[in-house]
Amino acid sequence: MFLKRKTSIYSIPALFAAILLLATEAYAGGYGKKQSDIVDTAVAAGSFNTLAAALQAGGLVDTLKGDGPYTVFAPTDEAFAKLPDGTVEMLLLPENKDKLVEILTYHVVAGKVTAAEVVTLEKAQTANGSDVAIKVVDETVFINDSRVVATDIQASNGVIHVVDTVILPN
Repeated sequence: MFLKRKTSIYSIPALFAAILLLATEAYAGGYGKKQSDIVDTAVAAGSFNTLAAALQAGGLVDTLKGDGPYTVFAPTDEAFAKLPDGTVEMLLLPENKDKLVEILTYHVVAGKVTAAEVVTLEKAQTANGSDVAIKVVDETVFINDSRVVATDIQASNGVIHVVDTVILPN
């Protein structure tokens, strides 16, 4: 014999309200929440700890938290790990700040350049004044020799494209 459970007339509106609340939160997409800037977006991702430390050491955090807009080709922690042993530690020393800033600003382009726009370019001028080469090979985008592995990560003051190698100026 099956037992029938009585449904209270009072539980139906509560159930409906709970479903409506969950659906509203899921579809609101953070409505009303302020979108994070480039630095906070990168830090929240959890795979840019070395980049965050380098930005701090180079004194660039406030700049990349500014109005922008900026396009950042952001190397992951794994990208920094590809550098020769001791390179990151050496660059983080105060006496090497100018070299660090030169490298970091080589990853930044003024303006918000989406992936759809990047693939139409052959080069872009970086914040350090030098150009990076942009090429598309078999639907893969390269900035110099660094492969773009994720695109169009939106921030309040620009966009981030993730690269798999630290891009070094000539």
